[in-house]
Amino acid sequence: MSNAAAESSAERTRKAGRGVLSLTGSKLYFIIAGYAVQVLVPRLLGSPEEFGLFAATMGGISILNNVMIAATIQTVSKRISEDASAAETTLRQGLTLQLLVGGGLATAVFLSAPWLAGDFLLNPKLGPFLRVASIVVLSYALYATLIGSLNGRQLFQRQAMLDMTFTTLRTAGIIGLTALGYGVMGATTGFAAAALALLVIAFWQVGPGKAGSTTPLKTWLVLMAPLWLYQLFLNLTLQFDLWVLIRTATQIGIEQGIDATTAAATAAGYAGLYKATQTFAFVPYQLILSVTFVVFPMVSQATSVGDDDATRSTIAGAMRFSLLVLLAIATPIAGAAKGVMLIAYPAEYVAGADALSVLSLGLVCFALFVIAATILSGAGKPGLAAGIAAVTVVIVVVGNILIVRWVGLGDRTLLGAAAATSLGTSFALLAVGTAVHLRFGAFIPRATAARALLAAAVGFSAAHAMPADSRVQGLVAMIVGGIAYLITLFATRELGATEFAAIRKVIGR
Repeated sequence: MSNAAAESSAERTRKAGRGVLSLTGSKLYFIIAGYAVQVLVPRLLGSPEEFGLFAATMGGISILNNVMIAATIQTVSKRISEDASAAETTLRQGLTLQLLVGGGLATAVFLSAPWLAGDFLLNPKLGPFLRVASIVVLSYALYATLIGSLNGRQLFQRQAMLDMTFTTLRTAGIIGLTALGYGVMGATTGFAAAALALLVIAFWQVGPGKAGSTTPLKTWLVLMAPLWLYQLFLNLTLQFDLWVLIRTATQIGIEQGIDATTAAATAAGYAGLYKATQTFAFVPYQLILSVTFVVFPMVSQATSVGDDDATRSTIAGAMRFSLLVLLAIATPIAGAAKGVMLIAYPAEYVAGADALSVLSLGLVCFALFVIAATILSGAGKPGLAAGIAAVTVVIVVVGNILIVRWVGLGDRTLLGAAAATSLGTSFALLAVGTAVHLRFGAFIPRATAARALLAAAVGFSAAHAMPADSRVQGLVAMIVGGIAYLITLFATRELGATEFAAIRKVIGR
């Protein structure tokens, strides 16, 4: 390798590393702020039922929001990373397209809210909340285009700053209006106001682009449609089990002779408890999601110039890093689930501890699936990623209906929902891992997978063996589990001097 090539490779490594650190920092801030919302809002609302209504509203809207954000960011990023000279015109055209798409979806949610609430979810109380939240759909669609422009130009630090700004506004809006006594409507309105405010800030920071020669709409749709489908299926996997739980639990209650209003309230209570388990189970996924923002443009660029070695190296490195980080977070949470729930919630929420143990590990599979599917999309195979995600949704939905009905309403309801979702995510990881390995000849190194799973088993066992009957004990149990996990990785030589050298290289020291 020539000196110039070596320097170029080193610079790519530093740039990628700094990008991961910046975006990971913004995601860490998002998680911390999200904890403030998920911990304070249930207490401010006063009951799992009210929290369940808020969770159902946010969960449904988040499916569309996340579709808009991820698919749009990836599409705009890919087009700009492949032709940087057309960045401004690409931005303008992307904004025009998303004004139509996002506006159409927001209108559809607003008009269909009564049907979604009363006929599908069997709880008419949700209708007004969904209508207010529809504002967020349009705001997110346009915001995602602006962020995609920054991502395609690899301006990761600016992207991270905008994300952190939104996190601050969203947290203040939701908590502030809820604390003032406006209940679920206040929380929803605070979220919508924050989204609008951020959109204004993002336009000021990035600009509206400029008119110029436009790409045919067909070209945009050929790239974007599979991403839309993939992101839709992806977010249905991640979020739709809550809606399935609400509908199924309500139906079971009605079939058992409970009146519809009481059955809906009972189901909302289950939803509140399940959302609390999701709050912790989603942490590893949310923290590692920054890897997708960096790996997508890098894989896209490497495959476009035919650099197979760079592609394989990027894939193996990203998947290894992600697996080790995910398990370092998830296994202590799973092992000390009861104490983890007590850290943030009143004692009644401990009912979700068993579900948390299962769901947190299931979300590790989901996070790895997302990263691998992003690799496929970056290499021009979004349709394959969408196909795997579609099958996963079917498994999750059917599994939740069957298993929740099988266990019925009681102590195992939440565990049944978590098990069904984890079954689907496990399938997704197996399928996408096979696809990536067949296409590129790289995935998670086998030795790394074996050592990481061993370390995870040790970490889980260590955390589970500790008492976890209070907040303090829960924290201690997680720390013990995390230390046991890391010690095992060092003992098996999965981690060592090479990793410390890589960290110093990333930060330029």
